Amino acid sequence: MPASASAEFAHSRRRFLKTGLGAMALAGLGQWPLEACAETEEGQRLCVLHTNDVHSRLDPFPMDGSANQGLGGIVAREKLIRYIREKEEQVLLLDAGDIFQGTPYFNFYRGKPEMQAMSLLRYDAATIGNHDFDAGVEGLATQMVHADFDFVNCNYRFNGTPLEYRMKPWTILRRGKLRIGILGVGVALKGLVPDTLCEGIGYEDPVRCVNETAYHLRVRKKCDYVICLSHLGFSYPDDRISDLKLAAQTEHVHCIIGGHTHTLLQQPYKVKNLKSQEVIINQVGWAGLHLGRIDIFFNHKKHPDYIPDLGALSVGETRV
Repeated sequence: MPASASAEFAHSRRRFLKTGLGAMALAGLGQWPLEACAETEEGQRLCVLHTNDVHSRLDPFPMDGSANQGLGGIVAREKLIRYIREKEEQVLLLDAGDIFQGTPYFNFYRGKPEMQAMSLLRYDAATIGNHDFDAGVEGLATQMVHADFDFVNCNYRFNGTPLEYRMKPWTILRRGKLRIGILGVGVALKGLVPDTLCEGIGYEDPVRCVNETAYHLRVRKKCDYVICLSHLGFSYPDDRISDLKLAAQTEHVHCIIGGHTHTLLQQPYKVKNLKSQEVIINQVGWAGLHLGRIDIFFNHKKHPDYIPDLGALSVGETRV
């Protein structure tokens, strides 16, 4: 955790550890082809881990007899992520928004523990969701000070707001010989967020902005792989833009990691884009109950090939 970590969060984390949750089982580990993940002369394998809509769930669900009792929590997630990093050479850890709101941690501390926890887990990048404005634009900007990772969004306009110099439309991460372009896109805030909480934030067409940004990353910046962190939602029964519709209208996006609709996909979904190429879409529910995992193998020409049979990994186990 960064040196600036607050005493109250350090105390909370010690309390988590004392519960014994750090010993939770890792679902399905014996079936993962982890030993085949190293970079070879023939190519390289990239492991993308991701979360969405965690909603301030730093603790596991209480032992109250509910279906989710004992599941989730930052300690169990850290243990799972650490295990994977020990087996993999090239790992990304990403989040698709709605980090805030849902437990007393946010009510009392307004997002600071959430940002510190994500920094502790060494997230690489995240986008923002509508609930990340629940403490207002200035409140979100204040808590970003505690984030040791980039926030990306390409279809909101932050000019003249406290977020103007804290948000990026995109970022580039390097893993081995690969250049990975990361961009973010968000849902229309009107009707979801009170005007007073998102004052000054402009909204632009997500499809156009994603295509322009992905083109910049893929063609101009020569990225080998482009990931869109989306808080649009997986699908809708009406004409609202969703990850499914976005994927079909893109040209240079390889993967969409989604949020907002709390959709749990046991395996990533595939959609053909404007070039009839497959775009991978994944989303893993809410509350930190699952950790998304996507593995991609790049051959010697850096052509990406999705490796199936992964998707949503359970975080923690039910304790009786």
